[in-house]
Amino acid sequence: MTDQLTALTTIFTEFYYWITVVLMFLIHVGFCMYEVGASRYKHHQHTLMKNTMLIPLVTVTWFLFGWWIYWAFPTGPGLAPSIMNESAALITDDSAFSAAWYVPTSDLMGTNLNDRISGVFWAAFLLFSWTAASIVSGAVIERITTFAFGILAIAIGSVFWTIDAAWGWHFDGWMLKILGYHDAYASGVIHAVAGGFALGVLAVLGPRIGKFSSSGEPRNIGPRNPWLVTIGLFLIYTGFWGFYAACNIPIYDLGPEYGMEGVTFWTATNIYVTPTTLGAITMNFLMSLSGGLMAGYLISKGDPFWTYSSGLAGIICASAGNDLYHPIQSFIIAMIGVWVAYKLHYWVERKFKIDDAVGAVAVHGYAGFAGLVICGFVLNGYPSSGYSVGAMWVGTDYAPINPLGMFIGAIIMFGVLGFLPGWILAKILQGMGKLRIPREVELAGLDYTIMEDAKSDEKAVASSSR
Repeated sequence: MTDQLTALTTIFTEFYYWITVVLMFLIHVGFCMYEVGASRYKHHQHTLMKNTMLIPLVTVTWFLFGWWIYWAFPTGPGLAPSIMNESAALITDDSAFSAAWYVPTSDLMGTNLNDRISGVFWAAFLLFSWTAASIVSGAVIERITTFAFGILAIAIGSVFWTIDAAWGWHFDGWMLKILGYHDAYASGVIHAVAGGFALGVLAVLGPRIGKFSSSGEPRNIGPRNPWLVTIGLFLIYTGFWGFYAACNIPIYDLGPEYGMEGVTFWTATNIYVTPTTLGAITMNFLMSLSGGLMAGYLISKGDPFWTYSSGLAGIICASAGNDLYHPIQSFIIAMIGVWVAYKLHYWVERKFKIDDAVGAVAVHGYAGFAGLVICGFVLNGYPSSGYSVGAMWVGTDYAPINPLGMFIGAIIMFGVLGFLPGWILAKILQGMGKLRIPREVELAGLDYTIMEDAKSDEKAVASSSR
């Protein structure tokens, strides 16, 4: 950085993404509290540790290969020609998005002072990975082995959501170019894929003991600590501010990129370099949260668990197009998403005996799927990406947003990259005898078993020291 203005812009952007990471960390705190509040006392420690240990598992694997997957596979199975050569400025070793961000500036330096953005941008994507794994964590509480969940967390957190981000978020993503896919704040890229993955796992894992009566009627196993559930979900709402901001580019010159030579126009954009503002998405976020809470309260007849969860479902449903929606559209779309999620949750539960312990498939999967489909109709004809109008992308066609493309995109996110991998991996783990805890352990409680194992280890150490 050779002048103060460049330095200020760069350091502001670095600090901007750093703040989003701090805020998104609250999402994970919220998930821990939410899951513990929803589980029964005899499983509390296991539930908490399961959602805690995904942090190191996903972080290390995301560092080793997850970030590489995002940059390596945007064109998927070769369905669309790559524009990577035309975007060399974005991916060279001197780039803010380079894989060489950690290379020191000189032999005397411990860090690369010329690249301040990649580390915090990498961290923002990592927190998305944690969120994807935590969504699955809530659905499977009280009956999955720690080993199995670790494998599944790595799969969804560092592989499958990363592939869908490469296809549906990356500037070279084939779904943008061919389908006209638009998902500014991840109705599908994180939420639908994780919800679908969780459903695939649940289909193999089976319900908790006592969830269904002998006649097949579902029993309500409500949260054991509504206070923790409430605080957890409010922390998730709070962290979602960082989630939204992390999906934006804070300061971008639209002039030359949009064919306006000689014009300088700086603004925020979404991840597709489509102009938006923090003011616009703030209004839409609050309107979709309000629509979700209101719909959840009305549909569930005031049930606290569903009311709080529906606030999250409303945000998720509207997220695909919340960069472009009118606030009233966000409000209405959120209400529709909650209705879809609530109705589908109980229909699937009764029809297929799926035990989704915290409604994670409904809140994230069904609401996310519905949000993608709705976006295709409401924003039909809008550019799917700012790259389609930028001067540096001349000659590269990006399909506009359209209902069919968004519906196909929803199927890919929820089904192809979500449900199928979750189901297949769960089947493999089940075949190995590693998926579900034994019946006697589930009845006694995972925490009781953990404590008994610890006591046995202490006795063994004491005996060997005599």
